[in-house]
Amino acid sequence: MKRTTTLLGVAALAAATLSSIALGATGAAASSQPSKGPLVTIARTSLGSVLVDARGRTLYLFEKDRHGRSACYGGCAAYWPPFLSAGTPRAGRGVRASLLGLSRRTDGKRQVTYAGHPLYTFVGDTRAGETTGEGLTDFGAAWYAVAPSGRAIKRSAVDPDGSYGGYGS
Repeated sequence: MKRTTTLLGVAALAAATLSSIALGATGAAASSQPSKGPLVTIARTSLGSVLVDARGRTLYLFEKDRHGRSACYGGCAAYWPPFLSAGTPRAGRGVRASLLGLSRRTDGKRQVTYAGHPLYTFVGDTRAGETTGEGLTDFGAAWYAVAPSGRAIKRSAVDPDGSYGGYGS
């Protein structure tokens, strides 16, 4: 009987110790480690060097945005998903970390910014390096891929083949 009581006491003590270690690890350790934010890097596209996410999707700015705040919600955000982050965004090779930031959306989520521009992807870009959203004027303003400098990349009026740019030309 005494031996059974001692084994039960040791087992209870071990269980209590493991519980406190597990709870301590999820409480203290998790809160002291910053969450990893998304990677912003650069890729070569038909437009030249542009900002892309970790999957190689082109990142765009929306000319309707003002003062680092998004003007794209609802249907707009369905076609132009905001580039969101729970943690601090990380700068890949060629990206200036000092230009990366976060802006709070009206729903409380945090959107990655670059040079003060909220960033978006485009649902029409189905593969890495595509830039099919370039120059579109959906939802009241133009959309442009973002250069490593933080400026909009605007296609010239005359394409390299000598034709005038635009759709249907």
